[in-house]
Amino acid sequence: MGHQLVWNDQYKIGIKSIDKEHEKLFHILNRLFESGQQEKKSQWVCREAVKYFKDHALQHFRNEEEYMNSIQYAGYKMHKRIHDNFRERMLPALEQELELTNYSAHAVDHFLGICARWLVGHTLSEDQAIGTGERIHQWEQLLPEEEQAVMGQTVIHWLHSMFQLNSHLISSCYSGEKFGDGIYYRLIYSTKEKKNLEFLLVFEEQLLVNIIGGVMDSKAKTVNAMLINVARYTAKQFLEYMKRYFPVLAQAKVSQEQILTYEQFQKVFEKRSPQFSLLFDTGKGYFAYCMTTGDLLIDEDGISILTENAIIDLEKHLNQNQTKKIAISKKKKILVVDDSDFMLIAMRQLLGGDYEVMTATSGLSAFRSIALEQPDLVLLDYEMPVCNGSQVLEMIRFEKGFADIPVIFLTGRVDKESVEKVLELKPQGYLSKSLSPEQVKTQIDLFFSDE
Repeated sequence: MGHQLVWNDQYKIGIKSIDKEHEKLFHILNRLFESGQQEKKSQWVCREAVKYFKDHALQHFRNEEEYMNSIQYAGYKMHKRIHDNFRERMLPALEQELELTNYSAHAVDHFLGICARWLVGHTLSEDQAIGTGERIHQWEQLLPEEEQAVMGQTVIHWLHSMFQLNSHLISSCYSGEKFGDGIYYRLIYSTKEKKNLEFLLVFEEQLLVNIIGGVMDSKAKTVNAMLINVARYTAKQFLEYMKRYFPVLAQAKVSQEQILTYEQFQKVFEKRSPQFSLLFDTGKGYFAYCMTTGDLLIDEDGISILTENAIIDLEKHLNQNQTKKIAISKKKKILVVDDSDFMLIAMRQLLGGDYEVMTATSGLSAFRSIALEQPDLVLLDYEMPVCNGSQVLEMIRFEKGFADIPVIFLTGRVDKESVEKVLELKPQGYLSKSLSPEQVKTQIDLFFSDE
């Protein structure tokens, strides 16, 4: 934070009442920038300023829409759609993040970054068109809300299946707003017919840090190089997934692959008319997905192209850093599988100091975590709905690559009948949920000390 919005003549559209409202909104956001730098009263000041901004923004939209109707403005329908997206989806999502995080500095940064840049961009483009009577061409190819919703669910499903992220759609008219430090990835597929599909994917840095977890030191000087490589790998996985929705990709060839600065991303974005332009909150960081089609594109000046040699260097550096981290870290990995959030939190607090603790709430998510993380021990709840502990253990033993992973049941049932049912599956033992936390921790420590 610490930035200010400077109101000047370039924002004026020549309609006095609208210009006055825009200037007021700029002033309110500047109050929010200032309040974010305060300490003791920051939360209260931010909450009041957010409410003030929201009330004025919504009233301004109503006034602007009434004016557009009164002059029978040709671009009214699309303009209102952008307003609706901001007031019905983006603004409530940002407010919810503020409340859930108790107005954390990061949530305030999200709110200010998106709202400030949305206001500036909207004023300089869509609102300027009202004064001139022109239509904004940038959104002409944007597909209907129904198709946006379907694509939004598709992306959410991929984020969950790939990274177990519970995401939600913030905007279906993402305008290129900056929402923190990010990696901007551009990939273009060209067809034999000289057409292309262009994809712009934006990853907030903290999302990528969360994806690769503790292997990377987020404060290291080389963090950007590592994040770029993670972004590239993740983007390619995403686009492989998207081939089922764009069959033409299977026959097309990659003609450009680029990592952009935010300024370069803005220049590219402003010249495109996207079919999809979606912004998501993954719960671990923001992610944006934009796609457009058209004639073969010409390279943009100033865009930094990631060469194959650069990729090799990045991959080498990432691998060296991973090896170093793994060598330094002596923590064993424990996967705790339980359908009780309370139990998962308790076990993470109990074991997190000495072990790397991962959690799963179902047999399916446990199986996925085992495949990705290869834990040193699985603590498995015996009684779970749908797929119980016995079935999960059977699945683990059946899979050749997982068969030797130690599994201990964490359960409230230690009766003879229950024990006999799972002995043939060769668990490493039982831990009763009736044991004290100290006793559970002692048993886990003893298990690893005997290895």
